[in-house]
Amino acid sequence: MKPGRFSVPAFPPPGHEALAPDRCRTVGNVLARIGDKWSVLVIMQLGEGSRRFSELRRAIGSISQRMLTLTLRGLERDGLISRTITPSIPPRVDYELTELGMSLREPVTALGRWAASNHDRIAAAQVHFDRRDTTG
Repeated sequence: MKPGRFSVPAFPPPGHEALAPDRCRTVGNVLARIGDKWSVLVIMQLGEGSRRFSELRRAIGSISQRMLTLTLRGLERDGLISRTITPSIPPRVDYELTELGMSLREPVTALGRWAASNHDRIAAAQVHFDRRDTTG
């Protein structure tokens, strides 16, 4: 084995059950949706209550209109948010977390807090890595 390399066991350690390939795909699909940075930010915002599209866009800041639309559609399709249209001119559209979305609020918020509190440490590690990588 080369220095700096380590072996990874072919089977899960004792006490961990292997997931069947179809179950892995299912988990992967769910994690792809909820692990997406925009989805995390939308869920965190909606955890504070119902919001209109423009309120979400302002609160998130760097998201484009198209990306917010796609993210909201995906979250709605997955049953994590609901969309309510109020007939008016212009029509009012509100988004809120469903019961399923609310069950995701705590872990997503914890992940967001972790990211915010560790941002400086991660940035420092990246600088250290980049310096090491360029010096050979």
